[in-house]
Amino acid sequence: MSRRRLVPASILLAALGGASAQAQAQKPPPEAPNAVSPVLILPPTLPPKLVSTYPTRDQVVAPGVLILKVAFDQQMSPTAWNYAPAAGAEPMDCVKTPRLLADQKTFVLLCRVLPNRTYGVTLNAERAGGFANLGDNPAETAVLTFKVGADAPVTTMRRAMQAAGLNDDQTPVQDAPPAAASGAR
Repeated sequence: MSRRRLVPASILLAALGGASAQAQAQKPPPEAPNAVSPVLILPPTLPPKLVSTYPTRDQVVAPGVLILKVAFDQQMSPTAWNYAPAAGAEPMDCVKTPRLLADQKTFVLLCRVLPNRTYGVTLNAERAGGFANLGDNPAETAVLTFKVGADAPVTTMRRAMQAAGLNDDQTPVQDAPPAAASGAR
């Protein structure tokens, strides 16, 4: 081969190499491999089942302070719940919001009941927005009725917690955390 032919070929290769490098520089950077979306998708779940209550159905309890306790078979959402009076029974006088205990399956609700009455509560009277698991699958509607006798009344939270089988750290109400006072000394 003559030297004349090699020079244009080498110039052509250099030109092609430069154009390729310029095209690489103009490409947008590739996306990070295995990028994960911040959306959490939970698998379908069965509706939660009510496994225990206090008081139990038709149980006779003492009047006064009562802690209604309902436990489900799976972890529940702390913000999804509703309850209403049961048909044909006295409505209970309770605080508005139940507390979900640390086991994430048991709710407790502070109430007051009067002697010689039959009380009833409907859990998930409206399933939408009612007790639901972490996958937002609501529990079936359940009705609990119980009787209150004329025994000596329960007058302390401690006795009400013992009757419901709760430990000291399972109170139905919790103090709000102290607000940080800015500039206060």
